[in-house]
Amino acid sequence: MKVGVVTFPGSLDDVDAQRAVRIAGGEPVALWHGDHDLKGVDAVVLPGGFSYGDYLRAGAIARFAPVMTEVIAAAEGGMPVLGICNGFQILCESHLLPGALIRNDHRTFICRDQVLKVENASTAWTSSLSVDDEIVIPLKNGEGGFVADEDTLDRLEGEGQVVFRYVDVNPNGSLRDIAGITNARGNVVGLMPHPEHAVEDLTGPGTDGLALFTSALATLTSA
Repeated sequence: MKVGVVTFPGSLDDVDAQRAVRIAGGEPVALWHGDHDLKGVDAVVLPGGFSYGDYLRAGAIARFAPVMTEVIAAAEGGMPVLGICNGFQILCESHLLPGALIRNDHRTFICRDQVLKVENASTAWTSSLSVDDEIVIPLKNGEGGFVADEDTLDRLEGEGQVVFRYVDVNPNGSLRDIAGITNARGNVVGLMPHPEHAVEDLTGPGTDGLALFTSALATLTSA
């Protein structure tokens, strides 16, 4: 299975995401922000970084990149799409996911190994996990506070669209400790922590992040 990883000007974790796909058993395909097609990929990852320097606000310019026209159409057609950190911000700016990400409530950049609780194990990116699992994934962001109006938050909770929740500490002021969410269909997932940095025992806190990539490959294989 081919998984496209988009590189925007300012992307930092695109190569890491490609490596994670390869370790999981997939074939990573490099996509460029200016591409007008997805090169036949089966899934897409929007990686972390500072796309277009995060000018205006994080993800706001990347949302209008040519490749995002194709990503949005593919996501609406059911293709699995994962947004990590800046990729999560881009998904929200693209309205593929509700809500927004704002400056951390303590106004400083944070980098830590973060415990997450799995709230939804039925998405394309979490099928290899189980509800209530606790996993450890690196977190690094300056604008990671997830916010939405109360009606949207209630809908996300009520319809099972909260995928990950912060455990022990809320590192950035995200409302209701939300670390990641999905769309109603379950094919689009965004989260602030970085699973691509937890795919090998040699580096990072472990291999808990690998489950997101193996989940997507398993979903595609069984489709």
